[in-house]
Amino acid sequence: MAKYLDPKADLTFKKIFGEHKNLVISLLNALLPLKNDERVESIEYWPAEKIPDRTEAEKYSIVDVCCKDNKQREFIVEMQMSWTDSFKNRVLLNASKAYVAQTEKGMNYASLQPVYALNFVNAEFQKDVDDYYHYYHLVHDRYTDKVIDGLHLIFVELPKFFACKAAEAERKPTTFSDRKMQVLWLRFLTEINEKTKEAPAELLGNAEVSEALEIVERAAFSDEDMRTYDKFWDRVSTQRTFEEEVKRKAKEEAEAEAAAKVEEKVKEKVEEKVKEIVKEKVEEKVKEIVEEKVKEIAEQQKLETARKLKVMNVMTIEQIAEATGLSVEEINGL
Repeated sequence: MAKYLDPKADLTFKKIFGEHKNLVISLLNALLPLKNDERVESIEYWPAEKIPDRTEAEKYSIVDVCCKDNKQREFIVEMQMSWTDSFKNRVLLNASKAYVAQTEKGMNYASLQPVYALNFVNAEFQKDVDDYYHYYHLVHDRYTDKVIDGLHLIFVELPKFFACKAAEAERKPTTFSDRKMQVLWLRFLTEINEKTKEAPAELLGNAEVSEALEIVERAAFSDEDMRTYDKFWDRVSTQRTFEEEVKRKAKEEAEAEAAAKVEEKVKEKVEEKVKEIVKEKVEEKVKEIVEEKVKEIAEQQKLETARKLKVMNVMTIEQIAEATGLSVEEINGL
């Protein structure tokens, strides 16, 4: 029997970060681009009705933990088990809704507090970029120190972090106040699952991560919990299979379309070459006919000239032959 459950599942993720304020505070401080004087000190979870709605397709691939701190900053934490192109738009929409919703409480614009959307993605989506951490916010295109504080969108590609060495990630230059905790939490999310027999000493040696490890121990879950846990992964697997099938068909269609375009291009080239060859042949034939016609006319003119000279009887047959280029026999036959 597995000692640990995967913390990325809906049941476990919410149990860790949706029920233990100290752990979500640690996670936020480790993963958000906050300076020392901006660290989260305390939080309150959002009421259930404030949690952003999800579509049926996203229902089993995203988990949410939503809260605000003592400065009234709002935080949305999500785990995305698969990637879709529309996910970034959905994150932006929900963060914007949370930002706008503050005005419904009678707050003036100057009192609006920033919203942070922290999104863990269990798939690679920025394949042309090596970094696993992606931070989007409103910044001047030339003067990057000029920022409009409001919406902060963070995406973490978990497979990329797992593929890099933890020591290298810890040494990487950063503006984070606690790079070590970021590495520990990301190792927890990427290394711990049903196959883990013993947790790494570095994770057990940290109080917050060690507490999270205790929460995901298999023995702490009831049979009903396990059915819910297994059902989640079954649906994630089904969703991934569906997405892979869609991608496969899209790839096949794209390849077929590309092949059709190549075939059409080749056909156009062949047709152009055929037209070119036909044109050359026609021109050669016309030239040949014209040359034959000119030659025929010239011969007729010679004969006509010789006939007239013969009738006029002003030149001998030999002289006419020399003048026209005809043979004596040809002139005698006129």
